Amino acid sequence: MSQDDFLDAVAPGEDFKKIQREQFGLLYKIADQSKRGLISFNDFVIFQNLLSKADAEYEVAFRVFDVNGTGKITFDQFKSVLSTNLPEDAVPFDFDCDWLKLYIGNKEGHHELAYEEFAQLLKGLQGERLRQEFKHYDKKQAGYIAPEDFKRIILDVAKHKLSDQVIDHLPTLCNLYAGTGTNISFSNVVAFHNVIRNIDMVELVIRRAIEESSEKSITKSDFLRQAAQASRYTIFTPMEADIIFHFAGVDNASGKLTLEEFSKILDPRWKVAKPQPEAMDTHDAKDKNNKKKSGFLWSLVENSYAFALGSIAGAVGATAVYPIDLVKTRMQNQRSKVVGELLYKNSLDCFKKVIKNEGAIGLYRGLGPQLVGVAPEKAIKLTMNDFVRGKFINKETGEIKFWQEMIGGAAAGASQVVFTNPLEIVKIRLQIQGEQAKMADVPRRSAIWIVKQLGVVGLYKGVSACLLRDVPFSAIYFPAYAHLKKDVFKEGPDHKLTITELLTSGAIAGMPAAYFTTPADVIKTRLQVEARKGQTSYNGIADAARKIYAEEGFKAFFKGGPARILRSSPQFGVTLTVYELLHQLIPLPGSAPHNTPGPVLATDESRDNASIRSRNGLKMLLDLDYRFGVYNNQPAAAVAAACPYVPSPATEKA
Repeated sequence: MSQDDFLDAVAPGEDFKKIQREQFGLLYKIADQSKRGLISFNDFVIFQNLLSKADAEYEVAFRVFDVNGTGKITFDQFKSVLSTNLPEDAVPFDFDCDWLKLYIGNKEGHHELAYEEFAQLLKGLQGERLRQEFKHYDKKQAGYIAPEDFKRIILDVAKHKLSDQVIDHLPTLCNLYAGTGTNISFSNVVAFHNVIRNIDMVELVIRRAIEESSEKSITKSDFLRQAAQASRYTIFTPMEADIIFHFAGVDNASGKLTLEEFSKILDPRWKVAKPQPEAMDTHDAKDKNNKKKSGFLWSLVENSYAFALGSIAGAVGATAVYPIDLVKTRMQNQRSKVVGELLYKNSLDCFKKVIKNEGAIGLYRGLGPQLVGVAPEKAIKLTMNDFVRGKFINKETGEIKFWQEMIGGAAAGASQVVFTNPLEIVKIRLQIQGEQAKMADVPRRSAIWIVKQLGVVGLYKGVSACLLRDVPFSAIYFPAYAHLKKDVFKEGPDHKLTITELLTSGAIAGMPAAYFTTPADVIKTRLQVEARKGQTSYNGIADAARKIYAEEGFKAFFKGGPARILRSSPQFGVTLTVYELLHQLIPLPGSAPHNTPGPVLATDESRDNASIRSRNGLKMLLDLDYRFGVYNNQPAAAVAAACPYVPSPATEKA
């Protein structure tokens, strides 16, 4: 990866106006660990990890100053790098000042700074540079400087942060207080600097104050009152509040300002890179993206839309794996102690004999009731899981605990039994009819005939076993599916899963869920199938479990287990993948795309996190001087010797 490729990756769409291309080049020199002038994939991964750290701006600055890569910074390195990267017209920094000696010692005893010590020095360096620049312009030591000199000082340390409006009006600070004439005091300079350094806290206080205001605008008194409530100690001085309202209210003399007016203080490029909650459920995402869409009618439209897509997805998933389901059912119903030989040796043998004796259509016997029942079953299952997760999920962070995810899945499994049990018993009896017809003169019955014969009570025969299967199945499946998407395939705001990744997540999550609940499925099948002559009949779960174990052994509880995995695993994978694709292909008019997170900041357009992180990584260096790294004040040979991060002309060309 060349430097141009690197800048395209870490600063996509950057116009290089406020922050120059050469300044982003400092990041390239840090990423180029081999100093070849080209960045490998591993180099880029390591650099991306660096930018994702909470203290990235300090680490970036430390690596720029740590020219030898020793993990220590000497006085000479500090002086050389700072002097080299400041422009010629900058006020020279006094490296012999008492402030610096407190950190690094006197000339006879200079000591090296580790990362933590250097970070602390760096935090105070901007304030010391501010003091030295004020002293430089205050030739008479009167405690005042001209507005033009104030503007130069502030631009040196904060031009990259300020909006164009504030930059244009910087000299007007002299009009804030009567009696100072056209001059600006050191107190004004420090107060302005503190406001910019603590702008995030300024925004927090303003947002809270405006939320409490019915007019959505606040006065200076409102701001100071909210600031006092936000901490144990006073955060902002009256002068700092004056400065905030002065520059935010340039075009508003009413004394009451809105959030939009306050937002004009900073350059809009500066953002906080905030990841979106990954555990947000579908309905929460829709609500946040469509705040204007509310009311009973809109909710009815959304629910109908989700129900329709869920029905289609469920039907596709059920049809895709139905032959496997039929084989699974017949294998589970096969008893060892039956008059005559066993019909099937294994699942493959069963599949072949169904084709031979009943034709290909025999593999889909009982599909009709399955398709009729799968729509409400999937709809209530997915809805209940989302509902329970929504009750547990942390609305601030989007996080949910694993045991809470299991409860959500269990609740979903329990709720679906209302539809699952009648569906299963009719489907199973239709699936078994094919083999009964070959063994005895038994007439084929329709689904309607079976329903009438069973009645309402009969349709819920084996419901306890159905609960015993579906509750743990969903308790395992839904958390596994969520964590596979999140932890294995890294689903998030910056990574939308492909069809293959969605399908794989659903399929893998279904494997343990299907296999570990096979014993309950075997018992349910035996209870719901009408026993033939010579076969054992059962009275309840405990009786069935005891007799199956006594007659067929422990292995019988896992009959059809592989077929169950081959059926349930891909069925859920196909169903959820089709559901996701349908949302993308057939979006609901007037709503946000399915599973699309809302904007991070309500008042700003969301920007690419790569640009935000890269820009933020340069913050500490730019705070020293907004032109840091643009100019080179040393001869090329001296720079190459002092700073290995600067490539030679030949390397740069490569």
